[in-house]
Amino acid sequence: MPSPYRALFAAPGTKAFSAAGFIGRLPLSMMGIGIVTMISQLTGRYGLAGALSATVALSAAALGPQISRLVDRHGQRRVLRPATLVAGVAAGGLLLCAHEGWPDWTLFVFSAGIGCVPSLGSMVRARWAEIYRGSPRELHTAYAFESVVDEACFIFGPIAAIGLSTVWFPEAGPLVAGLCLLAGVFLLTAQRSTEPVPQPKEHHTKGSALRAPGLQVLVGTFVATGAIFGSVDVVTVAFAEEQGHKAAASLVLAVYALGSCLAGVVFGLLHLKGSGERRWLLGVCAMAVSMIPLQLAGNLPFLAVALFVAGLAVAPTMVTTMALIEQHVPRANLTEGMTWVGTGLAIGIALGSSVAGWVIDAAGADAGYLVSNAAGALAAAVALLGYRRLNRPVKPGGIDEQDERDQRDEQSVA
Repeated sequence: MPSPYRALFAAPGTKAFSAAGFIGRLPLSMMGIGIVTMISQLTGRYGLAGALSATVALSAAALGPQISRLVDRHGQRRVLRPATLVAGVAAGGLLLCAHEGWPDWTLFVFSAGIGCVPSLGSMVRARWAEIYRGSPRELHTAYAFESVVDEACFIFGPIAAIGLSTVWFPEAGPLVAGLCLLAGVFLLTAQRSTEPVPQPKEHHTKGSALRAPGLQVLVGTFVATGAIFGSVDVVTVAFAEEQGHKAAASLVLAVYALGSCLAGVVFGLLHLKGSGERRWLLGVCAMAVSMIPLQLAGNLPFLAVALFVAGLAVAPTMVTTMALIEQHVPRANLTEGMTWVGTGLAIGIALGSSVAGWVIDAAGADAGYLVSNAAGALAAAVALLGYRRLNRPVKPGGIDEQDERDQRDEQSVA
């Protein structure tokens, strides 16, 4: 392991909570595709399977920031364990209903309950932020490592979920995902020494962390970024099917994640100077431009190369985003702020995959990548329009620096 990463894990407890976070994050990539595989095998109804997967994603997007807000106020252990138990019971109910062939509405009820799943990525990053607060170099490396872990989950998680449900029994994928969630959360929350201490009540801002103008820009941009990811996934599967090699779609998408993984590893080794806001803007624009070659792909090998190159911009942009959240959200709302970005991404993935599906049905897979291009252009536009807001960091009390100067000017005039 390169020296910056070795130094990163020199702090006591870091290896343990990072390993627990990896186990607990696997369900993020396993549950949705596991439900699709399970339902399609048990009923042959792909429409129902997709609707249930979307229900889980949208429920998690709605409930995730609220759970993280409670974590900021009361601590990870007190909130994550009961929330995870609710999600685990809901997952068990979904498997039972599917196995017994109960009415469709019961499947949707339990799928919505799975949305109580906490954002383990945000919880782990909050621990890194607590340990390396005031050490931007180490924190940069930590966020890069976590982005690599995210990509690793999305490489291996779907393969494991599909393999378990097809080789073992239909419910195996979601079952193992639920067990990983329970194990990861309980292992993480057992480690009290690295758990961030909840901030005093007077440090918490009224209302949601999403009120911060800078965070609104980041979340808005990541809704469009999520639409890139969601559309690329769906269109790539359809493109591979048109080429007569549908099974190769998983390998092509794995190459996309691999490009992001490698870029994340290298990015974590760099000692960067200059404006983080400018790096973030360049990263978003690079992601948008990288969608253009996909429209020109005439075969799977060319598509794989194009997606690998496109993936190189993903992890660095994610790393920079996490660093910017710290500047635009008060410390007492950090976990909630990180979760809001993940929520924007999840909403975008759901929208992108849905729109891409409609376009594919109407005009074929080649036209589907137009959705990815449009989503990239929208992400770049939101980033450019909101760039000035990112130059106004939030003070610890929740007031941005420009507003604080304005208040001092008003007082001096008075």
